Amino acid sequence: MFTRAMPALFVALWSTGFIGAKFGLPYAEPFTFLSIRFVLVIALLAGLGLAGRAVWPKSPRQIGHLLVSGSLVHAAYLGGVFAAIHHGLSSGMAALLVGLQPLLTALVAGPLFGERISPRQWLGLILGLVGVLLVLAARPSGLGFAGLSWVGVGFALVALGGITMGTLYQKRFGQGMDLRTGSAVQYVGALLVLGPAAYFTETMQVEWSLTFVLAMAWLVLVLSLGAITLLMMLIRNGEAARVASLFYLVPPVTAAIAWALFGETLTVLGLAGMGLAALGVALVIRR
Repeated sequence: MFTRAMPALFVALWSTGFIGAKFGLPYAEPFTFLSIRFVLVIALLAGLGLAGRAVWPKSPRQIGHLLVSGSLVHAAYLGGVFAAIHHGLSSGMAALLVGLQPLLTALVAGPLFGERISPRQWLGLILGLVGVLLVLAARPSGLGFAGLSWVGVGFALVALGGITMGTLYQKRFGQGMDLRTGSAVQYVGALLVLGPAAYFTETMQVEWSLTFVLAMAWLVLVLSLGAITLLMMLIRNGEAARVASLFYLVPPVTAAIAWALFGETLTVLGLAGMGLAALGVALVIRR
């Protein structure tokens, strides 16, 4: 039952990340925010690994693979999304660019892993992207083409490349890792990238407030420990294209959460987009 519930649980938890970022980013710059988050996650995972007497990666080759995958999944993806929004790119446009990931993953997964993407799955990938586009277009802010921030676009493309290549790299080289100790090493890799980036490009000043602390706690415990662990388990157990297709459901679920928490409007167009995205994912993951 848990295995069957994993995709839905992953989407639900992952979608709350954008809400947590919305609450926390006003109090710290993006790379500083993420560096603090990574330090806390590393400490928690290391404690869990030691308490459970988990096996730590020992060979330089295995450690190197974990550092690379962590840099891609955590530093490039999260850093790219947060920096894109910080530099003026609308969240809708950032979500649209990163939303190309399932299609990009499917294009690469075939030659790399020999995964066969059936015509039904290609149709699902295209329908899912159209559904995401409808959901974002129905938002009051739309897609945010006006006054487009090209610096923000660049960071969003870094995020797209990071999550795509990180998913594929994890599928190829990270299959045997312990989810506690291996993830701790991955976050060290991400911190080695974003820590210096924060030091050299940001003021590293934080306005400590209850809102910031609660947002950080949510992102550390629910996203970095919960959702990321589920993502690694899904990658381990499933084909790359099927796992990537789940990201099509993130913008619709995020829109539904924003409607419940902030009273944002859900239009007929947005609801149709949600249904289309869900249909597309169902076509991709159905065996």
